[in-house]
Amino acid sequence: MKIARGNRRISGFFKGIVMALALFSSAAAAEAQPGKIEKLITPAGIEVWFIRDDTLPIISLNFAFDGAGASQDPADRAGLAYMAASTLDEGAGDLDAKAFHERLERRAISLSFSADRDTFRGSLRMLSDDRDEAFELLRLSLQAPRFDQEAIDRIRASVLAAYRRSLTNPSELAGLRWFASAFPNHPYGRPVKGDETSVAGVERSMLFAFVKKNLARSNLKVAAVGSIERDELARLVDQVFAKLPAKADLTPVPEATPQSLGRRDVVDLNIPQTTIIFGGVGLKRKDPDFMPAYVLNHILGGGSFSSRLYREVREKRGLAYSVYSYLSTLDHSGLFLGGTSTRNDRAVEALQLIEEEIARIAKDGPTAEELAQAKSYLTGSYLLHFDTSAKVAQQLLEIQLEDLGIDYIERRNMMVNAVTADDVRRAAKRLLADAKFLVVMVGRPAPLAKSNGG
Repeated sequence: MKIARGNRRISGFFKGIVMALALFSSAAAAEAQPGKIEKLITPAGIEVWFIRDDTLPIISLNFAFDGAGASQDPADRAGLAYMAASTLDEGAGDLDAKAFHERLERRAISLSFSADRDTFRGSLRMLSDDRDEAFELLRLSLQAPRFDQEAIDRIRASVLAAYRRSLTNPSELAGLRWFASAFPNHPYGRPVKGDETSVAGVERSMLFAFVKKNLARSNLKVAAVGSIERDELARLVDQVFAKLPAKADLTPVPEATPQSLGRRDVVDLNIPQTTIIFGGVGLKRKDPDFMPAYVLNHILGGGSFSSRLYREVREKRGLAYSVYSYLSTLDHSGLFLGGTSTRNDRAVEALQLIEEEIARIAKDGPTAEELAQAKSYLTGSYLLHFDTSAKVAQQLLEIQLEDLGIDYIERRNMMVNAVTADDVRRAAKRLLADAKFLVVMVGRPAPLAKSNGG
C-alpha cells in the first residue's frame, strides 16, 4: 500500500542531496556537484524528473503507471497485476527467460517490476557505460514481453506457494483479513497477490491484455538520477516508452471508506503469540489536515522508541517488542492503521492500552515537548531518503505520484515547522476522537479466542 511520505525542505535541494550522499560515501559526496532538478520533456512528449549526478558512474531510473495496480484486476482474477509484474522480465523479444537474465547479469543490470493496490512500478539501475544495453532490455520487456507458458507456470507455482505460507504467517494473514473485511466488494478488499483460485485461473492471454490495457503513456511517471547527459536520457526514455499506447484504458475505481468498524475478528491459529492489526478512517494525502495528522501519528505510534504506544505497551509493561501506527494514503481511500504482537494471554490488555492511548491523545493532544521532538525528528531524518541515487529517484517518483509539485521537497520543512499544537489537536479530534476501528487478531487471544473465530 502507499504510505505517507515524510519529506524535508532544506536550504537548497541539491545541497541536501550532497549531504545525503555523504551517508553513502563521504569522500565521494564531498566532491559531488549534482545538477539541479529538471523537468525534462523528451521529443516524444514524455515528462521526466531528472537530476544529473556524476558522483558515481551509475544511472537509476524509476517509473510507474499510476492507477494500473491490483485495483485493475478483474474481480475473479485477483493477482493478475502481480503476475504480470512478476513475469514481465521472464523473457522478451527473441530472448527466453534464461537468455534475458544472462544479459542482465553479464552487465550487473538491476531490473524489476512490482504492483501494489494502485500502481504498477518498475526500476532500472546500471553503470553509465551499460546504459544502452539496460534500456534496450527494459524496452523489450515493456514492448515485446513473451509471457512464455513455462515462465508463467513457474511464477504461478511460486506465487501460490507464497500464498499458502501466508495462511500460516500471522502478520500476512491479519493483513489479508483486515482488507477483505474493510473493503468488501471493492478492489482494495482483494489480495494483491491473489489466492489459489484466482491465480490458478490466470491465462497467458490475460497477461498480454493487462499490459496493453493498463501500461500507457497517459499514466506514466518517470524519474531518473545519475551520470548521463539530458539529451542522451531523453533519447533512451523515448526508446523505451514512446511506442507504448497513448492512453490507458483504466477501469474506474470508486472511492471507498473502510467498513466493519467497531468489530473484532479473531482468526484462530495455534501459535503462542497473537498478532493484532487495527485500523479505521484516515486522511487523503491532499487533505489540509494531513501534515498535522502526520505529526500526530509520529507522536502516537510512528516514532518508534519515542512514541506513546511504544512507551506504554513495551517500555512500561513489556507486552510487545514492537507496536506502531501509520497513515496509509491509497488513491481512493485514506486509512489510519496500526498493530502489534504479544502473548495470547496479554493480547486483550495490549489492545486496551492502545485504545486508551488513542483516546487520550484525541482528548488532550500532544505536549509541547512531544511536538518539538516530533518536528525535529521528521525534518532531520528525511535525509536518510537520499543516501543513494536509487533512493533519490524513488523519492522523485513518489512526489509525482502524489502530485505534490516539483518544489515540494523545498517546501516541506516549512510545512512541518508550521504545524502548531492547535493544528495537531484539531487533527486528533477529527481523526481519532470518535474513531471506531476494525480489529483483526490472529492467534488464540484469551479470553476472545472463540468470539468471532475464523
